[in-house]
Amino acid sequence: MVAPLKVGIAGLGTVGAEVIRLIETQARVLAGRSGRGIRVVAVTARSKAKKRGIDLRGFDWAKDPIALATHPEVDCFVELMGGAGDPALSAVDAALGAGKSVVTANKALLAKHGLKLAKAAEKHGGALNFEAAVGAAIPVIKTLREGLAGTGVNRVYGILNGTCNYILTRMEQEGLSFAECLKDAQRLGYAEANPSFDVDGHDTAQKLAILASLAFGTKVAQSAVYVEGISSIAPEDLRAADDLGYRLKLLGVAVRTAKGIEQRVHPTMVPKSSSIAQVMGVTNAVTIDGEGIPPITLVGPGAGGAATASAVVADIADVARGIRANPFGRPIGQLRDTKKAPMERHEGGYYIRLLARDFPGTAAAIATRLAEQKISIESIVQRHPNGGAAPTDGKAVPVPVILITYATHEDAVRRALAAVQKDKVISGRPQVIRIEKN
Repeated sequence: MVAPLKVGIAGLGTVGAEVIRLIETQARVLAGRSGRGIRVVAVTARSKAKKRGIDLRGFDWAKDPIALATHPEVDCFVELMGGAGDPALSAVDAALGAGKSVVTANKALLAKHGLKLAKAAEKHGGALNFEAAVGAAIPVIKTLREGLAGTGVNRVYGILNGTCNYILTRMEQEGLSFAECLKDAQRLGYAEANPSFDVDGHDTAQKLAILASLAFGTKVAQSAVYVEGISSIAPEDLRAADDLGYRLKLLGVAVRTAKGIEQRVHPTMVPKSSSIAQVMGVTNAVTIDGEGIPPITLVGPGAGGAATASAVVADIADVARGIRANPFGRPIGQLRDTKKAPMERHEGGYYIRLLARDFPGTAAAIATRLAEQKISIESIVQRHPNGGAAPTDGKAVPVPVILITYATHEDAVRRALAAVQKDKVISGRPQVIRIEKN
């Protein structure tokens, strides 16, 4: 008989408690699939007295995460505490240094210290599994690392934050403002009291940095990701997108270009016909463009206790099977350095919304500035107030003008709009949103 895999869990919040429940209720199935039993033997958390709805009396209680990580009875250390630094970092490092395997859902830790930890796993022979760190129950890590090992990836992009997707969905469907939808997301528990990490794009950036490493063989580097959030998006942008055949999403995009690997997070117009455009609410999705195959889109719950625990338990099962994949798909020595690609070099189509002053010559001035930068316009929409009647008091009323460009460079768009603002033919700041084609 093969001895059971003995598991220690650090962090007994919603996910940790659900992992224990899954291992207990699915014990026979897990043993059948893994070829050996899986048993939780020790745990630790900040509070031993907290009510969690699970019976902890059968487990050793370690005094701290380091003690659990080096516990002599633990074969696999499961880190569910969160955070990019200690105690998670020291505990995972200690477990790997002791030759144990580690399973974590900690995207922040991996985005900042993934290379160091992967090197420790490689040196000491343990596994470092982190399927739950990106997309929770969506098996995107295994797909990139193992399922597509023989396929060159050209682009990976997706909706990686359910909070932002929920807000943009509500804004589109109900015509609400960003502030209104954010407040409702907080009430429902989809957004934190301080939501900036989500809505400013940093959560998506951490996940994208991990996916880019797996897809392109680069070193994990969150600092290489260009980041914009969704707080500037207005209901009129959602309405315009709908009229023009697009839908607005916060995307994380990593793409191979002639100038290197471009990594970016920002609000994006996507064609309504695309798979990614159909993903609404708190759901996540990732699309992978590989050489010689049609795009693959993986869709599912990107957060939540049950979804995250499902991915954690799947990683534990891999440890029980004896699977030891390189954490980022390649030996550490083969991962290449990556630098932040200047967004000025980005090439693609653009949505531009201007409040043009309703005077003769305004349209000509805007067209001239765009032409100077060799920007071609695919479509233009002008919504005249008052049914197109000229103002009777002589005062210019700003007219919303929406432009869709053909592929151009970002620096050309920025120069053209700076000149338009200097000409004083528009009011306020232009709204600029990039377009991602299928």
